[in-house]
Amino acid sequence: MKGGKGELYDHLKRQILTMELDPDEDLDEASLSEQYGLSRTPVREIFRRLQGEGYVDIRTNRGARVIPMNHATLRHFFLVAPMIYAAIGRLAARNFKAKQMLELQATQDRFRAASAAQDPLSLTLENNRFHEIIGEMSGNEYLQPSLGRLLIDHARIGHTFFRPRNNDMHERLGKSVAHHDSFIAAIAAHDEDAVVDLVFEHWELSRENMEMFIAPQALKADALVETPMQSMEKSS
Repeated sequence: MKGGKGELYDHLKRQILTMELDPDEDLDEASLSEQYGLSRTPVREIFRRLQGEGYVDIRTNRGARVIPMNHATLRHFFLVAPMIYAAIGRLAARNFKAKQMLELQATQDRFRAASAAQDPLSLTLENNRFHEIIGEMSGNEYLQPSLGRLLIDHARIGHTFFRPRNNDMHERLGKSVAHHDSFIAAIAAHDEDAVVDLVFEHWELSRENMEMFIAPQALKADALVETPMQSMEKSS
C-alpha cells in the first residue's frame, strides 16, 4: 500500500505496539478518514487487514477497537510464548533464505543504533521487526500467525523496558543486542540447538523486564500523608 492508506496502516501498527493506543480503545473511523484524507472504504480495508494480523478486533455494529489485553491474555501469553518462539527458531535455522538473513542483519544494525541512541520507539519497532523476520524465515503457515499475535502483546506488555532508567537497564539492553547477534550467528550456522538455547535465554531476560512493567515497585504509602501525630508535632 502507498500514500494515505500505507501511512494509516503503518501508524496504527506503531501506535498499537507502543501503547499510544490503549488495549480495547475504539478506533474512530470518521476521524481517521478525515485525518488521512481517505474515504470510509479504504479505512475499513485497513481495519480488516489489521484484524487479520491480530492488531484490531472488529465488532458487528460497534466498529473496530484495538485488540484487548486482559488477565487471560497475559496468562496465555506467558504460558505458550517460549514454546512458539523455540519452534519458530528451530525452523528458521533450517529454512532461512539469504535475502532474509541480510534483512535480519540490517534490522539488527538499526536495533544496535537505537540502543546506542537510547531511542525507545525505534528499539520497540526494530526489536519487533527482528523477531518478525525470524518468523518469516521459519516458513511455517501455522506458526507465523501465532508468532505475530505474540509479538504484538510482547511489545505492548514490555513497551517500557526500552526506556533506560538506570545502569541495570542499560546492561539489559546490552544483553538484548548481544542475544540478537548470537541469534544471527546460530541461524546462519543452521545450529538449531543453539538457537533454541538462545530463545530460552532471551525469553528469561524479556520475562524479567516484562514483570517489572506488570508489577512495578510499590509507591510509599505514607509519602504524601501526614499521620495525626505528625500534625500535632508540627502545631506544637
